[in-house]
Amino acid sequence: QGRLVESGGGLVQAGGSLRLSCVGSGRIFSYNTMGWYRQAPGNARELWAYITYDGRANYADSVKGRFTISRDTAKNTVYLQMNSLKPEDTGVYYCNTYPIRNDFWGQGTQVTVSS
Repeated sequence: QGRLVESGGGLVQAGGSLRLSCVGSGRIFSYNTMGWYRQAPGNARELWAYITYDGRANYADSVKGRFTISRDTAKNTVYLQMNSLKPEDTGVYYCNTYPIRNDFWGQGTQVTVSS
């Protein structure tokens, strides 16, 4: 009930695209700002995009113009459309509320971008 489930990752060449999905319970999504976080090997998780409950989005400078976050409240799902992928986008991608709730972390989904 308290976990989020991410999917959609994979191996892609530089310049390619992926669409990530994150599904959770209504308890998590209702009225919460949702974020996508990336963890590169050996680094802490970084917030790369978030979207408020009423659809306002914000992005880290490194992904602005390339990534688009969206949400479907009826499906309790948040998406991350990633275009023009770069090798430095590689990592495990997680979703969570923003600010985070530690008990909501899921297993993440691996994104690997080859050069």
